[in-house]
Amino acid sequence: AHLEREGWALLPGVLTAAEVAMLADDVHRVYREYDADVRHRVADRSEFRYEMYNRSPAAQRAIAHPAILAAIEPLLGEDCHVIANTCWRNPPDFPGGPWHCDAGPHVPRPEGVPWDDRIPYPVFVIGAHLWLSPVTAADGPTAVIPGSHRSGRLPPRDRLNDPELDYGGRTAVAPEAAAGDVLLFVSDSWHRGTPSLPGGQGRLFLQCHYGRRDIAQRVLTTDMVNHVAPEARERIGSEREAQLLGLHQPFFYDG
Repeated sequence: AHLEREGWALLPGVLTAAEVAMLADDVHRVYREYDADVRHRVADRSEFRYEMYNRSPAAQRAIAHPAILAAIEPLLGEDCHVIANTCWRNPPDFPGGPWHCDAGPHVPRPEGVPWDDRIPYPVFVIGAHLWLSPVTAADGPTAVIPGSHRSGRLPPRDRLNDPELDYGGRTAVAPEAAAGDVLLFVSDSWHRGTPSLPGGQGRLFLQCHYGRRDIAQRVLTTDMVNHVAPEARERIGSEREAQLLGLHQPFFYDG
């Protein structure tokens, strides 16, 4: 209910200390054994590793934790699936990032057109941060602006780095968390990683995005997984035609 209403929720103590240690060890193994993927047209993505459930048995178990599913399935459906699974390992001098939506807005509306509260606001994708190290204000926690998932809009372009950005008079919350806690947020929510402060230890977390059944998976890029026969691919004459056939440039969930 909190996730649906506010656009975020913190689940405390989802993973035990032993589970956190096992998962963190396996995550560090993935960083050692797999080179950084270059996706989303960004040159340096060394802090990230993708398709984690393919690379880590511990990650595969963690993203199926009953406590996570109990929170998201009432909103996404019991047949929801993982559309992306990425790990983040940010340094102590993490600079933070701009306000953004991971996807959407799924129900776009212009400013001044309120949502009718008689209709439950639909949720299409939910992101999860499975914290593998404690995150305090100094470490650059993820900030979410409550209620912004209901805005029907992207964050205003002229305030993408404004720490005082608000929606409906409400400013961001940046929940601190213990290792083993899980932060959930609706993908339409305005959110960002906040800049670290002196004394910060960096961030280590497994990120998973869960989508409704009709949302396409992006664990692998479409040049690797697609429905395009070789002869049809040879006939493609433009980037737009490639998109129409399902061959997309990597973007957020897959990059």
